[in-house]
Amino acid sequence: MASREFLKILSSARLGDVFAQQKLASAYLTGSFKTPIQPGNALIWLEKCYLSLKNQSLEEKSSEVGDVSRLYEQITQIPLSETLHSPSFGFAWDIFWELSHANSASAKWQLVNLLINPSNEVLQGQVEQWLKSKNTLASNNKVSALNFEELQELAKKYLQELADSESTFTHLAKALLIELQPKNQTLTSLWDSWVAENNEEALHRSAELGLTVAKLTLGLRLARIDQIGQAEKIEGGKSNASLKKAAYWLELAAKDGDRDAWFALGEIYRRPQFSGYSATESDRCFDRAADLGHAQAQFRKGANLWRKREKIEEPVRGLQASYWIWQAQQQGVAEATELLQKILESVPNPKRNDWYELALLADHALNHHAEHKLDEEWILMCHRIIIANQFQMSKAELLLCEVSQLQHEHCVVVDIRWELPKILPRLIQIETISQRRSLLAAGKAFSGTALDQEGNLRQRRYRFDRVTAWLNTNITKRQIDESDAELV
Repeated sequence: MASREFLKILSSARLGDVFAQQKLASAYLTGSFKTPIQPGNALIWLEKCYLSLKNQSLEEKSSEVGDVSRLYEQITQIPLSETLHSPSFGFAWDIFWELSHANSASAKWQLVNLLINPSNEVLQGQVEQWLKSKNTLASNNKVSALNFEELQELAKKYLQELADSESTFTHLAKALLIELQPKNQTLTSLWDSWVAENNEEALHRSAELGLTVAKLTLGLRLARIDQIGQAEKIEGGKSNASLKKAAYWLELAAKDGDRDAWFALGEIYRRPQFSGYSATESDRCFDRAADLGHAQAQFRKGANLWRKREKIEEPVRGLQASYWIWQAQQQGVAEATELLQKILESVPNPKRNDWYELALLADHALNHHAEHKLDEEWILMCHRIIIANQFQMSKAELLLCEVSQLQHEHCVVVDIRWELPKILPRLIQIETISQRRSLLAAGKAFSGTALDQEGNLRQRRYRFDRVTAWLNTNITKRQIDESDAELV
């Protein structure tokens, strides 16, 4: 029920009291006197007030200049987009354009918001229809001859002016300018604003629009994770609420395939203050980051596998761990080099190995096998000798290793337990070009070779003795050209 004071103002307004009409309009705009907020009704009373002032005599009008100024100010406070169906919309339309030509920032913003803001797209179609039905001859407004597209262009000009000015609408204008840009341009503008001006709002906006690096950056900032090149360290004491928000943004970045986001999520799931604490989920995130090439995650995964090597079922103990640690080493993780030395043997210099002299002869024989007319089993034995020298194998390993299965990406696996169960497998790092070349050549020679083609251990020993005797008898060091030997 309306208050007595409101009814009193309403009565005076109906009798033509200009002050009461303005006060009544204000009540409909602000909700004072427990009045429902109705911009359309406020506009009706402001139109009545405007007409009352216009109809005054010249003498009276000169004394009401202040009232007209206040009336214009009050009109520009009305949200124009909410009065389209008001009977006084035509009055507001003309007044707002008039005030915009007088450089009123408020009037310009109201027109911009109505005509080009994407959120008012439905209203814009209705305005276009209203303009087509409007009698433009009855209006003295300077824009009455412009069509809707031309009015939108004028509104865009106003928008740029507001964005370049220093007014209460500058911030809103800049935000709308970004929104009107194509998405790629928008993201670029927002990210540049964050990088150049440290604009937190631009960072949030670019993250909301889907920029992966923005989602990652926002997540790291919320979690207070120190990202120096790669996220490596997390500060303590961060609240659970902040960590939840951080996890939300990092999960979005992780879904885009960002390895740093997966690594940071692994850190968060390990924080005691995080309500979602889960060592299992943390390991899953670290593993995903490792799969995507994150150096610290690869080292962490490798070190974890090495610690659990006794509990892991794998053909050769430590093979998985060494692979991930080697990957981390390739990316410059210093700790990886030290740990890798504990897992893999290193024999980078073939000249220091026991089979070097014999391997030189075998290499020469292979390079001239057509001349020496070597049969296939002898060629295979020569390759075994060269491989044994490159990786410092024992005689048993030389004879029994499965050459076609030796090479892995980062190491060779020498495993002869199929014949000698008590001899433990060895993991030897591949470090030189000559090692890889010898493996490649041997792999080609052994491809398609049947497992039993070389015979059993006794037969291989016999063939080894014959080959070594022949090499020492028929090939001298003088015959070996230095350029012919790839072992040096």
